[in-house]
Amino acid sequence: MSNADADAIAEQDPEFVFELRACRWAERNWPPGVNADDADGAGDDCPAIVARQLGTKRRRWDTIVMEVDPDALRQRANFGPRRLDSDLLDVIPHAPPDWQWYQDALPDPGYPWRYVRESIHRAADRGILDTRKRNNRIEIRRKWAYPDWMDRIVAVENKPDLDASAARHLAAQLEYDVALALADEVWVATRATGESVEPALLESVPVEAGILTLDPDSRGTGDGRSAAVEWFPRSLDADAPGTRILERGEETKYGQSAARFEYADPEWKAHKRLEIAERAYEKGWRAYAETMRPDCRHFQLRREGRTLLPYCAAKDCHQTSSECSGSCPDFSPEPPQWRTQGWPIEGGPGKGIRELLEDRRERNRPG
Repeated sequence: MSNADADAIAEQDPEFVFELRACRWAERNWPPGVNADDADGAGDDCPAIVARQLGTKRRRWDTIVMEVDPDALRQRANFGPRRLDSDLLDVIPHAPPDWQWYQDALPDPGYPWRYVRESIHRAADRGILDTRKRNNRIEIRRKWAYPDWMDRIVAVENKPDLDASAARHLAAQLEYDVALALADEVWVATRATGESVEPALLESVPVEAGILTLDPDSRGTGDGRSAAVEWFPRSLDADAPGTRILERGEETKYGQSAARFEYADPEWKAHKRLEIAERAYEKGWRAYAETMRPDCRHFQLRREGRTLLPYCAAKDCHQTSSECSGSCPDFSPEPPQWRTQGWPIEGGPGKGIRELLEDRRERNRPG
């Protein structure tokens, strides 16, 4: 592939679309590094759930790959497709098998018990916790044991054009990830250039981060064999205390300023990892239609191999979420008659697009 071809692809291939392609590749072919002949069976050996744009308050990852235990994942389906948020995770995993007063059954949450009672009532309303009142006390009993369904978290940063400037900016983010070790592995996914030595290997990327190159020439084949591992990552110790970098020291004409950091204890990390896993379970990576306007007459889904990518017929390109909004000058609502004709699309094309993406998400989530 020539540099001119690569530049042409980059102009038509925003980072958002590259991110969707990377998610689809990971969903079908995780883990990376297997032989091409064995690629179709990789998902059987390492089942995974892929999600986008998740993380913590200070750090959001482009792509998250959740390596899961398949049997435990099927047990997780008992609790429904919606996530268990932070407050529910203080209740559901600790619910006793037999009736017990909730303050005896649950560990001290570190905040007032009245908020715990609210979480208990929410869980009961969702049908995932049994409750009763005895002697003016709320007693709880689990309906199902909450399984240990998440094995590993793999964070992937997507940079289709990893030049020196992008690498400098990305290096600080990856150093933060390595120091905190909230994920078990950190990767960088970039566009393959076809050169004998990929430029990403020559940039200032931390050695703990893996480098994955996706080949744009084979993006439409759908065969899932269009990625190569240029550098394998080091495994991070997610069970150990981590270091959260708050402020980096800088060199000025007056000298070196002090860096600031704090430690993240293993209990916080374990709880946060479970929060991220639950959000990934609920959201997946096809939820982009929730932040776009599929009810616009110009909104389409275009097939690329086995991947469905959003496309704007008015702009004649794959649009981003920020471009596809009600403030877009080309936005044109679907005519009412599109939504009232019934079969073959009940509710109009926009609703059909949402249902199609939701159905595809459900295929990768039991229950």
